[in-house]
Amino acid sequence: MTTEQRNALNQQVIDQFREQGGTGPIGEMMHADRMVLLTHTGARTGTRRTTPMGFWRLDGDRVCVVASNMGAVHAPDWYHNVVAHPEVTVELGAERYAATAVPVTGAERDRLWAELLTAAPFFADHEKQAGRTIPLVELRRRP
Repeated sequence: MTTEQRNALNQQVIDQFREQGGTGPIGEMMHADRMVLLTHTGARTGTRRTTPMGFWRLDGDRVCVVASNMGAVHAPDWYHNVVAHPEVTVELGAERYAATAVPVTGAERDRLWAELLTAAPFFADHEKQAGRTIPLVELRRRP
């Protein structure tokens, strides 16, 4: 898939998510209840971008996203963006809020990663395929 095709598909998902108020099926394979829209700032360009992605509630109610990039060798662009500019906007269901993207590290990352693998064991395959430690990022609501 070309970058243009991926961008067009992402925009369709974003539009449908927003039209449906963050609920219900999106296309044939996705469901808004398992998705967030993450608006972040480009690390190099400073351009605001919105990326649809799956999320996981870990350790109770912590909203986390996984920078697996489907097992690619490199982390996805959005990950580099949130490391450079951690102030993000999260759209989760019908709610929209300011958050700080915080990469989870060390023993805390290992603990949450084990919890994630219980719910989504396919991430173990992504990590093995990628040959890297896949970042886990918490989206902490800002007051």
